[in-house]
Amino acid sequence: MKANATTRIVGTPVLCKEGMDKLLGRARYVDDIEREGMWHGGTVRSSIPRGYIRSIEFDRRIDWTEFTIVTAADIPGKNHIQLIFADQPCLADGKVNHCDEAILLLAHPDKHKLRGAVDAVHIEYDPLPPIFTIDESERQNVVVWGADNLFKSFLLEKGDVDSARASAAHIVEGEYRTGAQDIFTLKTTA
Repeated sequence: MKANATTRIVGTPVLCKEGMDKLLGRARYVDDIEREGMWHGGTVRSSIPRGYIRSIEFDRRIDWTEFTIVTAADIPGKNHIQLIFADQPCLADGKVNHCDEAILLLAHPDKHKLRGAVDAVHIEYDPLPPIFTIDESERQNVVVWGADNLFKSFLLEKGDVDSARASAAHIVEGEYRTGAQDIFTLKTTA
């Protein structure tokens, strides 16, 4: 049975109506929207991979009474985001565990003043040794999670592995690595 080209879905490019506007810079994003009485928010983030927050200083050249400032102490209830475990703080509270971890939030009606204010918050740290690779983590010279840096362990067994290996036509063994992955979709159709 042959699929009709006009009704075929799989393998057919999908028209992305906003693609050309994104490509040409005409698309409007949340940051482009202005409403009366609207406030803008900004996040002050960690500049180090791991360490204790020694102090947070606000540049005296800025009138901070114009801003709303939120720290971990201002969060009612538990200060965490639970994905698998309740281990990710909404805002760092005394310690940072990765680069760009959120430390405090600022809000102001003028987004241009807000951008300057985010840069005018200075954080002093007592750095802790970071771990950047799986190999470093497995050596356990520095433990950043639990007792052994192991987040989760699964053992899956099904069938007789030794028998399958003995009768396999080919066995491929090795170590495979990939870089960090993220998605970005930008489709244009003229």
